[in-house]
Amino acid sequence: MMNILIVFVVFLTLSCKSTNTPVSPEKVLVFTKTSGFRHQSIETGVKTMEALSKQNNFEITHTEDATLFTQKNLKQYQLVIFLNTTGDILNAEEEKAFETFIKNGGSFMGIHSATDTEFDWAWYGKLVGAYFLNHPKQSSATITRINSTHPSTKHLQEKWVHFDEWYNFKSINQDINVLLNLDESTYEGGKNGAFHPIAWYHEFDGGRSFYTGLGHTNESYAEPEFKQHLLGGILYCLKR
Repeated sequence: MMNILIVFVVFLTLSCKSTNTPVSPEKVLVFTKTSGFRHQSIETGVKTMEALSKQNNFEITHTEDATLFTQKNLKQYQLVIFLNTTGDILNAEEEKAFETFIKNGGSFMGIHSATDTEFDWAWYGKLVGAYFLNHPKQSSATITRINSTHPSTKHLQEKWVHFDEWYNFKSINQDINVLLNLDESTYEGGKNGAFHPIAWYHEFDGGRSFYTGLGHTNESYAEPEFKQHLLGGILYCLKR
């Protein structure tokens, strides 16, 4: 009986130690390089990401230095976020390193103009899920929640009215899983029709990908619904 008691006490001690062991935060690279239009909300977006990281135990590195896209350097990150990037921002070697990162199980997250990026890199187009076509003037529109269980959308109502700059898309990857669909009847200038995804996720070439078309305005990053939407995308990409 004494031996059983000793074993039980040792088990409880080891269990408590393992429970209290701090978990190293995942590392996330936030990339905001632009070679086309530059969004004024980039700095606000970065601050929002930094606040989310402190509240949710992941570590942010912000950069606009494309030379950090090497196979060796990217190995330390679990997720790379393209936050309002535009244009041609990586050279051939940097593109190859990023492809290797995804193929080795890394994750990608794109925000707003991440789809207005790297039009001549077909692999990236498949990864991000679509390319920017054009947009009408900024306005309020109604978003329909398609997926109610994903961490990026489960907090939202079935209909969400939001003010933003609404992208029309081309070359939409048919393998994406749509999370939110834009109701073109609620604003002027939509070009995609009834199927107008505005947020989605999918697995691609060994890694995970999440994209949201929201995030043009500074004000978006102060909205609780949008911040939770971003956090849910991050948590999906970090496989939590």
